Amino acid sequence: MKDQPSPIPLVILDVQDAIDRPIWDGKSNPGYLAVIQRLLDLWRSNGWPVLHVKHDEQTPTSSYYVHGPWNGIKKDVAPIRGETVIIKQENCAFIGTELDAILKSMQVRRLVLTGVVIHNSMDATVRAGKALGYSIILPSDATTAVPVVAAHGKSWDATTVHELTLAILGDEYAEVMSSDEVIAQLTL
Repeated sequence: MKDQPSPIPLVILDVQDAIDRPIWDGKSNPGYLAVIQRLLDLWRSNGWPVLHVKHDEQTPTSSYYVHGPWNGIKKDVAPIRGETVIIKQENCAFIGTELDAILKSMQVRRLVLTGVVIHNSMDATVRAGKALGYSIILPSDATTAVPVVAAHGKSWDATTVHELTLAILGDEYAEVMSSDEVIAQLTL
């Protein structure tokens, strides 16, 4: 018997072939994609809402360039019939997109956000979503980070970036938990 439908949509952000380009090497949490697939399978098996956000970068040198060969959503999490695809051109999924309007039309104020990368588009989306009044569940193992190098040369490894960003977002902007905890909470 299937669980009761969750009013909480699963949002998959920027999981495109571009994330496997060399510029994104050194990722933390290499199993993030399998975790997103597991969550996606749960949402689909229960008929819960799934939203895909695809980044169509206008800069030709970007790995996410709209006309580039790596712009497609990874086939492991590709949308199926009936799932919404939202196109974004900024780092935040709420800026210049229909995401807010779609969530409002669904009459939801809470969502589960997965995707890449935690310290870039995920961070911007979480902060904007919180400012718009959404309660965001952020599965810590359904995202990843890459190493960061500051202009002055100081660097931080991907694991440190991942953990620090989750700690900052979890302190005020999102409910950070593991995917197991998300599943347990939503399937009680």
